[in-house]
Amino acid sequence: MALNNFVKSIRNIMRNDAGINGDAQRIEQIAWMLFLKVYDEKENDWEFDEDNYVSFIPEECRWRNWAKDNGDGEALTGDNLLKYVNDTIFPTLKALEVTPSTPMRSAIVRTTFQDANQYMKDGVLLRQVINVIDQLDLGDYEESHAFGDIYESILKEMQSAGSAGEFYTPRALTDFMAEIINPKVGEKMADFACGTGGFLASWLKALDKKVQTAEDKEEYADSIYGIEKKQFPYMLCVTNMLLHDIDSPKVMHDNSLTCDVLNYTDEDKFDVVLMNPPYGGSEKNDIKQHFPSDLSSSETADLFMVLIMYRLAANGRAAVALIMQSLPSKRNCFASSIFILSFVCLVASLLHIPALPPIFSSLTTRRQTEQKKDSAPRTPGSIVLICRMATSTSQRPSQ
Repeated sequence: MALNNFVKSIRNIMRNDAGINGDAQRIEQIAWMLFLKVYDEKENDWEFDEDNYVSFIPEECRWRNWAKDNGDGEALTGDNLLKYVNDTIFPTLKALEVTPSTPMRSAIVRTTFQDANQYMKDGVLLRQVINVIDQLDLGDYEESHAFGDIYESILKEMQSAGSAGEFYTPRALTDFMAEIINPKVGEKMADFACGTGGFLASWLKALDKKVQTAEDKEEYADSIYGIEKKQFPYMLCVTNMLLHDIDSPKVMHDNSLTCDVLNYTDEDKFDVVLMNPPYGGSEKNDIKQHFPSDLSSSETADLFMVLIMYRLAANGRAAVALIMQSLPSKRNCFASSIFILSFVCLVASLLHIPALPPIFSSLTTRRQTEQKKDSAPRTPGSIVLICRMATSTSQRPSQ
């Protein structure tokens, strides 16, 4: 199909449906259908590679068995299609049984649909949208990779989709930060508020250049870890990872701030953290109780910065995008910490931050004094903070 018309065709169809109210709902409606289409294509690969592959999705709910229109007049449409989607597809996929032993590539189906929504009210229009999506030939290498750019354009539309824009970080920024952090094969990278998976995708893009062997490819596929609190961006993120050939994406639908940071062990830590922490939010007391009193805050971004301290491995690296308003209000949150010992500051103009706040200047100066051998460049002004852990957070005294 003509990929350049893909988004436009779907948008024009959905504009006529009374159930779609705004861009955010339109993208969410597209998201669950795209997930099932992409997952169905991945299942073709798994069936080819594995002699005894059995789909986790019941046969009647697999994309190939209800969504395809063979042009014989037998395809579901109208009220029958609406009824099947609302009364069979969604209830069945939401109720799939997941246990601790369920493989990740199977568990993501239920997690993706757990809080998903079906907004369309016109079954004829729904059939038209499904037909457009089903024309994608994701089994074709060139079209599959070309669609990656189309999918990125869908994610980018979230910037103008009301509050949904908070889950999308511009790709130029995520790519830049991933390149600066310099991924290495064998490292584990995490984003604790991964949104639609931009940092995960940029990490994979940068790491892919260094993959040379089959063993490297396995390390590549196992290198990412993400957590996303909201259902809508989680669904987009999982689909994003499947499109990047990550068959079992370690992306959790959860809240990163609900665990006691003092309980994290070395096994819970990562070599690299890439993040754009949520800012402007306010957390309840039960969330703040998971953090030591001297580092506790009601500001969401503050708590994520503390979380990074506790989940970054010794000698790990982090690149964190911040805006001035999200910098910690409590000086002792960073100044009293022995864990973040250096900040490399880059590209002030991206978010129009005129100068480096004094607290970071003083930390940088102290770091330069303590380790003169550290020759990393430091440029005044910042939105990107690259921090290296010089000691393990497990050594921090508990409160």
